[in-house]
Amino acid sequence: MSESKFKFPTEIVELPSKGLLYPEENPLSSGKVEIKYMTAREEDILTNTSYISNGTVLDKLLQSLIVSKDINYNDLVIGDKNSLLISSRILGYGSDYDFTYQGEAVTADLSKMDNKKIDEDLFKKGKNEFPFTFPTTGTVITYKYLNHGDEIAVNKEIKGLQKLNPESNPLISTRIKQMILSVDGDEDRGKIREFVDNYLLAKDSRVFRNHIRETQPDVNLNVIIDTSNGEENVDIPIGITFFWPDANL
Repeated sequence: MSESKFKFPTEIVELPSKGLLYPEENPLSSGKVEIKYMTAREEDILTNTSYISNGTVLDKLLQSLIVSKDINYNDLVIGDKNSLLISSRILGYGSDYDFTYQGEAVTADLSKMDNKKIDEDLFKKGKNEFPFTFPTTGTVITYKYLNHGDEIAVNKEIKGLQKLNPESNPLISTRIKQMILSVDGDEDRGKIREFVDNYLLAKDSRVFRNHIRETQPDVNLNVIIDTSNGEENVDIPIGITFFWPDANL
C-alpha cells in the first residue's frame, strides 16, 4: 500500500505539570504531548449526540488528537488535560473565542492563557503524593492531584449515590475522598471515607480545596475581556461550545 501524500501538521504542547507527576517510564513524564490539528473527523466527534449526552465528547476529541498511542489518557492529570483542550481549540479554530458575557457579545484571546507557575520544590519527580495538615484539627494527610481515571471513578460514585438519594450532591466529599491517600499514616480506604464523612470540618475542607486550587498544575483560565464597562477578568468555561460556539446542538 502506498504511503498517503497527506501529512497531518502537529504541535508540541508543554504540560502545566512539566511531567513531574508521572513515573519516569510514563511518556507523560517528558512534560510534552504532541497533538495534531483538528480535521473533519474531529468535527464529527464534536457533534456526536451520544458523546455529548454522556459527557465524553471532549475526552473522545482529545484521544483522537493525541499523536502517541503509548499515552494512557486516564493518566492525564486534570490541569494537563485542560492545557491540551485549549491548545486543540486554538489549533482547530483559532485563538479568538466569541461568547456572551452578562448579555454582551465579547471576545477572548485564548493565546494569552498560559500555564500557572508551579513551585517545583514541592514536587518529587515521578511522584503524585503530597502532605497536608488541616489547620484546625492538626490531622495530617497525604493526597494526590486527580487524573482523568480518578475523575471517571468520582463521577461513577456520584451517580450511584444519587440513585440512592436523588436530592444529594456529594461532589465535594467524593472528590476529597478520591484525593486523599492516607490519614495520619493510615491508608485504609474505609477509614479515609469515614474521616471525610464524619470528621473533616467544613472550614478545614475549604482550606484544603483552596490549597489545591493554588498549587495544582493547571492553565490560568482567567482572561481579560473588553466590555462596554471597560476591561474585566473572567474565567473561561471549557465545554462543547468552547470548541464550537456556533454548533447547532
